[in-house]
Amino acid sequence: MTLQWAAVATFLYAEIGLILIFCLPFIPPQRWQKIFSFSVWGKIATFWNKAFLTIIVLLIVLFLDAVREVRKYSSAHAIERSSASRPAAYEHTQMKLFRSQRNLYITGFSLFFWLVLRRLVTLITQLAKELSNKGVLKVQAENTNQAAKKFMEENERLKRLLKNHDKEEEHILEAENKKLAEDKEKLKTELEKASDALSKAQNDMTIMKMQSERLLKEYDQLLKEHSELQDRAGKGNKKSL
Repeated sequence: MTLQWAAVATFLYAEIGLILIFCLPFIPPQRWQKIFSFSVWGKIATFWNKAFLTIIVLLIVLFLDAVREVRKYSSAHAIERSSASRPAAYEHTQMKLFRSQRNLYITGFSLFFWLVLRRLVTLITQLAKELSNKGVLKVQAENTNQAAKKFMEENERLKRLLKNHDKEEEHILEAENKKLAEDKEKLKTELEKASDALSKAQNDMTIMKMQSERLLKEYDQLLKEHSELQDRAGKGNKKSL
């Protein structure tokens, strides 16, 4: 095996090893995501696409060369097989055909596994991001549920407080209304008493007025009688003189 095909075979074995490692079930995608997020990958990320395309081009070139070799030695193998006069040449051609077919399989599987490896890394990265987003969404949903539950409990508590407050206000209003009714009855009673007292006072005033008028009349009459008595007394004195 020449150096280039030995390198392709080593590259194929490395690809198979990486794919097997990526497919291990006990390594979660989040762990691979952490490994892919190392700073060293960020440094070589700029050269990754160029290296990927370069390796694809090299593998395609080697694959086409292997196809050419297979076709070449297949036709030569058919010619040598039809001619039985040169058995050594036939064996040599068959050996080269086997090598060209081996190189074809190596390059074909290398190219195939290289594409699979690129796709596998992309899927692992996407799966890790989706799982991370799922974890974040789960935490957000739990926080939202807890907040909603807390708001519902707070709402129920406020409703109970408002209901109790309404009941207390209703009791207070009933007590105030009852007190106002009692005060109204007291004022009404006091007003009736004051009205009775006023009526009694007016009656007493009327009686006193009548009594004073009667006394004035009697006083006037007494003054009149007194003046008449004085006049009579004066006339009697004059006659006696």
